[in-house]
Amino acid sequence: MEKYNQINREHTHSHSTPIEEYPIGEETLYNLAELFKVFGDPTRIRILYALSAQELCVQDIADTLSMTQSAISHQLRILKQMSLVKYRRDGKTVYYSLADDHVSTIMKQGLEHVCE
Repeated sequence: MEKYNQINREHTHSHSTPIEEYPIGEETLYNLAELFKVFGDPTRIRILYALSAQELCVQDIADTLSMTQSAISHQLRILKQMSLVKYRRDGKTVYYSLADDHVSTIMKQGLEHVCE
């Protein structure tokens, strides 16, 4: 125990940290955590992966994932709320696609990370 007390525990050097360079407010941290929660659901990941290939209507997504339209619509609602997907209407049919390149990048980098 004496030896522990004799060790100087002061931090003697300084350097810039990402937190200092890019300060993030509490609301932004919360929103980022919410975004990552959305990516924590395998069904939503499967939907995003399907949409990364092409624009699809709800029925096409449901058929691709062997799920009901209702289940897909529920997940698409969450993805829309987080601005991860966008939609367009063509008559009575609604087509979904990834909202922007950020979503594609997140998906690609996530896949690269887990496949290393």
